[in-house]
Amino acid sequence: MNAPAGVRPVHGKVDQQGRLIEADPPLLRLQERAGGVRGGALAIPQLASLARLTRRLGISISRRVVAANGDQDIDLWVEVKPGGPCVELAITGWQDIAPIPPQPGLDAIRWRDFSRASADWIIETDPMLRITQPPANMPAAIGQPIEALFTLTCDEAGVSRISESARTADRFEDDGATFLFGPGVPVRLAGVPLIDGIGNLAGYQLLVSRRDPRAQASARQAPPPPLDEAFGSQLGRAMREPLDRIIANADVIQGRSEGPVRRDYAVYAEDIAGAGRHLLALVEDLVDLQTIERADFRPEADRIDLNDTALRAAGLLAVRAANHQVTIDAPPPGPPVMARGDFRRILQVLINLLSNAIRHSPEGGVVWIRCEREGDIAAIIIADAGDGIAPEHQERVFDRFERLGLRDGTGSGLGLYISRRLARAMGGDLGVDSAPMQGARFVFTLPVGD
Repeated sequence: MNAPAGVRPVHGKVDQQGRLIEADPPLLRLQERAGGVRGGALAIPQLASLARLTRRLGISISRRVVAANGDQDIDLWVEVKPGGPCVELAITGWQDIAPIPPQPGLDAIRWRDFSRASADWIIETDPMLRITQPPANMPAAIGQPIEALFTLTCDEAGVSRISESARTADRFEDDGATFLFGPGVPVRLAGVPLIDGIGNLAGYQLLVSRRDPRAQASARQAPPPPLDEAFGSQLGRAMREPLDRIIANADVIQGRSEGPVRRDYAVYAEDIAGAGRHLLALVEDLVDLQTIERADFRPEADRIDLNDTALRAAGLLAVRAANHQVTIDAPPPGPPVMARGDFRRILQVLINLLSNAIRHSPEGGVVWIRCEREGDIAAIIIADAGDGIAPEHQERVFDRFERLGLRDGTGSGLGLYISRRLARAMGGDLGVDSAPMQGARFVFTLPVGD
């Protein structure tokens, strides 16, 4: 099958529709072994991708390519250049690649895959154990140390298991960690080292699973969820993984952390990462939407300090606000404002309201948060200095898929709808007071928690 060493390159031509219209015999045989035919679409994915790239950029590209050749791989050197209406291929090398023996790291990969199947959250860090990929509903955790999200198990010297494992780039497990979310969620951490192209530790992927024995026992005794709920849960889990990976890889390209990249490629990667985050947020919103619209949806009813919760939400979004040149004016120190509700859901509503306020604020603007109590009602007020909302549109912003006045085209149009449903499910409400060019003032109320 291989072209003999020392003979001329193997040539081919690909037309504007991506069809292999001319091919020397070795290339044609490779095309047929990949499932293609003479004159059909180029069936070798690596060559087809290079042909499309050359056509789009209008420049010649030379690159090493490893392609499938039956049960083994073949190493090719490919030069692709524009040739009028067609793209011309010139291929040299044609070296068979010996089968790769099983790698010692494969057991770690299998261990990671089994752990991933039961993970409730997937989080990634950099080599300094700072968050690079947080849970989808906590984007502002990027850049914070891992201890900002978890209380970790430590040895007698106070060294955590992840810190100890990072010294030798080993995987680890921590069965006694606590996710600092609300009153704290007992979790199990399974940490997989991420290795860069030259063998150095690039960070950790943390597979986080709840470990509440009572909840697990209750789940075993509970009847199976309705088919539509189970489908939604599985769909959300299935989509998060590839989207997380797309975003992470696009961020690597955009950040040029693995080497120089052309500026236009970096811009494309930034667009891909942005689109991936938008789609991931939409997936999360759709899963939430399915949950809150169930007839038996009942949030928790704990006593929550709204001042403390508002401070936490402001801290989580501090980086995002700074990136938009917006200041968050958090509640000043003072007595607690106690309410009754579900901490996780209250924080979700606050993060959504603050995110919207930051998005709609001008550069140099201030987002203002205050907590108050009036009789048997506790309230959190979030105000911005944006363009405001006309009176006739103030109820529309709480409709499903309403994206009224978004400057950057982001958002699913579900955030305020879900937030109001959550507020009302906890016995409170969510409303807005605004006027054009005078900012917006959202008031989130809950029952007093005395």
